Amino acid sequence: MANAAQAHAMHVREAMSKPVLMVGPQHTLRQAAQLMAMRRVGSAIVIDPDGEGLGIMTERDVLNAIGSGLDPDVEQCANHITWDVVYAAPHWSLEEAAMAMARGGFRHLVVLDGDEVLGIISVRDLMRVWALRRAEAAASV
Repeated sequence: MANAAQAHAMHVREAMSKPVLMVGPQHTLRQAAQLMAMRRVGSAIVIDPDGEGLGIMTERDVLNAIGSGLDPDVEQCANHITWDVVYAAPHWSLEEAAMAMARGGFRHLVVLDGDEVLGIISVRDLMRVWALRRAEAAASV
């Protein structure tokens, strides 16, 4: 039980992915997809200093756009950004992050400290921590 308590006590800052992949709204879908694939991440932060500010684009956004017949070499990220981003604070527990993802029906939270992007926490990050904790618990038995 101590390991389960430790996993709940872990904070977002300890499990988040960093550095964050950033793309511009003018990048094409193919460019964004190539960068995500190269970095092995499922999302990118999009900063539009002349527009909405900070948004997120996920692999699902790319998949939906291409699946609807859009040309990935022409279509720009600007048309597929989620601007209504849900943020996590670095001091949140992993349980708080998981609950926010479950409530919102999404797999990524941008981690902010004030206006500074610190990282992204994803379902993959939560699963990685859970799996490591389970392995540690099994090894200590």
